[in-house]
Formats: sequence, structure tokens, C-alpha cells
Amino acid sequence: MNPFDILKNGQAIKEQSEKFQQELEQITAEGSSGGRMVTLKLNGKFEMLEIKLDPICVDNRDVQMLEDLIVAAHKNAMDNVQEQIKAKTSSLLGGMDLSKFGL
Repeated sequence: MNPFDILKNGQAIKEQSEKFQQELEQITAEGSSGGRMVTLKLNGKFEMLEIKLDPICVDNRDVQMLEDLIVAAHKNAMDNVQEQIKAKTSSLLGGMDLSKFGL
């Protein structure tokens, strides 16, 4: 095997990885809880971009419920982002199932 071929492949993999990182920033997914009382949006890097609260759930007598709804909406959005990432990586990996590896 030619060592220069390995270097070429390494460069191609690096470029694909950088492109994928940029694509992750473009992925957005929404998650909600409490019948859409709490809705938030994440990007593909799991960074929260936006949160919306229905005024009905902003009751200072039940802050715990609001905190629970925010956590649940965040988990829902994370699950949605992970599904989009799986779809993207599946096409990059030729349909290889990564669930066997816990991914």
C-alpha cells in the first residue's frame, strides 16, 4: 500500500468531518412538553437556540412543574436531534447500523 494514498484518504476524512461539523450547526429540532406549554429548539450540537413558554405555565406557585416541563422538552428535542444525526451519519457510513455500538 502506498503511504501517500493513506495521507490522501486521511485528508478526505478530515474534510468530510469538518463539513459534517458545519452541517450539525444547520440541524434544528424542536421538543415540547406539557401539551406544548414548553417548547424549545436545539441545533445539531445540542445547543439551545430558543425557548417558548405558554403564559399559562408561568405560575410562581408551581415553579417545580415549569422546571420539569423544561427538562422534558429539552430531552424531547435532544431525541429529535439524535434521530436527524443518525439519518445523516447512516448515509455517510453506507447504512451501517451504529446502534450495536451504543450510538
